[in-house]
Amino acid sequence: MRAGVYVGDCSARTREMIWSQVTGGIEQGDAVMIWSAPTDQGDAFETTGRNRRMPVDFDGLKLVSFFPRDDGNNR
Repeated sequence: MRAGVYVGDCSARTREMIWSQVTGGIEQGDAVMIWSAPTDQGDAFETTGRNRRMPVDFDGLKLVSFFPRDDGNNR
């Protein structure tokens, strides 16, 4: 997630239908879906595909851990 990213507010049914379409057609790509949720953070998210970002639960907070880049440029 980054500043300025839109966080949607739709029903769970609509969100699940969209996510099913995304995961069914993602192939080699990756995706993140973020939505408003009744959590301390105010949102929740899921990822799919080969992604450098991995969600990690830390005492009830969902944080993002980064894997190193594959291009050998680990800055």
